[in-house]
Amino acid sequence: MKTNKRNIFQRLFGLCATQKPSDNQCWTLNDGKLEIDINRAKELNAPGSAIRLEGNNLPNRLLICHGTDGKYHAFINKCKHMGRRMDPVPETQTIQCCSVGKTTYDYNGKVLFGSAKKPLEKLTVEKFTDMIVIRL
Repeated sequence: MKTNKRNIFQRLFGLCATQKPSDNQCWTLNDGKLEIDINRAKELNAPGSAIRLEGNNLPNRLLICHGTDGKYHAFINKCKHMGRRMDPVPETQTIQCCSVGKTTYDYNGKVLFGSAKKPLEKLTVEKFTDMIVIRL
């Protein structure tokens, strides 16, 4: 199984590589509906890319991936084993916990490897011309 390259310090502290968007104005949250303007979220342009969203009244940390399958995927960014953040694994259709355990999930949230016993919480994503909409 392919994994993200992390040193032991990064794994012990669960430090993720996925960044917050450089344009903090690329997303809005209204009435439980998260809208991301993909023209402003440049980090999501290429398949295999991702951003993490946190704070600003979000009820949970989120991981938004532009999958290698060409679709957009959204997850509660909290591993079901120890609650650490997640990162996409390059050149695969998986995401992985940033901790030592390396729990790995597919794009449906199913556990493929690691200590987690429950699936990752996946959110429904609707793609429009220039917008991604996620219901929280």
